[in-house]
Amino acid sequence: MELNDKAAVNGEGVLDVSNANLDTFTADSVSSEKKRNTQQLYLNNNRLCVLPSSVSSFSNLELLDISNNGLSVIGEHITRLVKLKTLVAKNNRLNEFSLPKDFGSLQLEVLNLSGNCFKEIPLQCTKLRRLQSLSLGGNRLKSIPVEIENLSRLEVLYLGGNLISAIPAEVANLPWLTYLALSDNCIQSVPPQLTRLHSLRSLSLHNNQLSYLPREILSLVRLQELSLRGNPLVVRFVKELMYDPPSLLELAGRTVKSGNVPYSRQDLPDHLFKYLDLASKCPNPKCAGVYFDSCVRHIKFVDFCGKYRLPLMHYLCSPECTTSPCTSNPQSDAESDDDNSVPADRLQRVLLG
Repeated sequence: MELNDKAAVNGEGVLDVSNANLDTFTADSVSSEKKRNTQQLYLNNNRLCVLPSSVSSFSNLELLDISNNGLSVIGEHITRLVKLKTLVAKNNRLNEFSLPKDFGSLQLEVLNLSGNCFKEIPLQCTKLRRLQSLSLGGNRLKSIPVEIENLSRLEVLYLGGNLISAIPAEVANLPWLTYLALSDNCIQSVPPQLTRLHSLRSLSLHNNQLSYLPREILSLVRLQELSLRGNPLVVRFVKELMYDPPSLLELAGRTVKSGNVPYSRQDLPDHLFKYLDLASKCPNPKCAGVYFDSCVRHIKFVDFCGKYRLPLMHYLCSPECTTSPCTSNPQSDAESDDDNSVPADRLQRVLLG
């Protein structure tokens, strides 16, 4: 291959051979000096089916982009790139058998394998002790290995668009994790151990199968964004808002009972007297209200985040009770009896729709 002007090494040590319609690549026409000076090599958007062994001759390479090719395997020669920090290999045909045995010996800080055919996260990836960002979105992953906890420097974990059904508790052993994306999976629950992710700022869980959140989610003190849209719990919350308001009969009965308006059997028709005897106290211990037929479950927003807040279920006798905690939904196990227990400036966004 003759390198054209576009593929020449510039003053910043970048060799760009992207979008060149290549089905093979050789570095024979690159001088030894240029190879030594090249720190970034772009081979993306070509037709490569095999990563050329000549790539290993770029001894000072720090970034390699081989995205949008037809690669099904990455050979052992990549392990010779001892200074490689960033590998972008998204949108290829790679799977859990495509990486070399010693892949974990690389000093990678950023690894992007999104848009491939992985059914499992290769254990070689969990040996990349310097890794700060791991992206495996848009694959066929069914689980997260417990060995993920070995990536002690990880800050970004993107696993959206897979078939993951559970979050292992070992994810909570990533002390620097800041961004966790698990959207568009099959996750049914969030382990309470995630409360140990003290650095977490963004948690994306939209389009899963979550029906409740653990109480411990409120202990993520640095969390600024929580995405929940497209989960059964949000659908249920929205439906709970759409309830029939109390009838005029019930509103009148509430007024009589809550205001201790005196009455006797002689003052009222028999059916109204019996109706008033059916009054029940609101289950909220801080509410003196009553209800007859329209005790509804409602949403209590326990955390401020601008337009949206974190929704949790409560039983209410009327919408006026929304400022006081009521008997909680046992399934959610997430309510607090103290409205002041959650700082008002915590979450900035909770995406519900």
